[in-house]
Amino acid sequence: MDVKLSDIKVLFTEEQIQNRIKEIAHEMNEFYTGEEVCAICVLKGAVMFAVDLVKELDMPLQMEFIRLSSYGSSTTTSGKVNAVDIKLPDLNGKNVLIIEDIVDTGLTAKFLLDFIGCNFKTKSTKFASLLDKKIFRQTDIEPDFMGFHVDDKFLIGYGLDYDGYYRNLKFIGYADKSLLE
Repeated sequence: MDVKLSDIKVLFTEEQIQNRIKEIAHEMNEFYTGEEVCAICVLKGAVMFAVDLVKELDMPLQMEFIRLSSYGSSTTTSGKVNAVDIKLPDLNGKNVLIIEDIVDTGLTAKFLLDFIGCNFKTKSTKFASLLDKKIFRQTDIEPDFMGFHVDDKFLIGYGLDYDGYYRNLKFIGYADKSLLE
């Protein structure tokens, strides 16, 4: 592992993240107005965001977890989405909320939205992402609920990892790309 904790610069503090999550939850509470929701957390990266977000939601909520991968151990997406574990209950007629850590190329989001659209007739399907990195977008996917716009940085912390490490940081940081090569 080439990146040390001291190499990671803070981009969003724990306080900034938690404040933004409360704002997103407020938007969702107004949108769903107490209707039942099935929240689908995309593992592993979105777990911190999903847990903190659902604690702020005021509606009957079912949580599901799926595992998709497009990065592997690389610092850039492979361009291919690997459905590691995508078992879901019957979502027909339900409000579905997909929770992701980051949308960059949009390929993972498109894969998941297409999968749900082809297999279920949901009441609604909404997509929430803590981070939106439009610079690499290859699809027309836009999150319905979004935390922060980010530019071309390799992000680490609060669920985002570097080769499996640093997901446990309470903040979102970045490392100089020269350290990652």
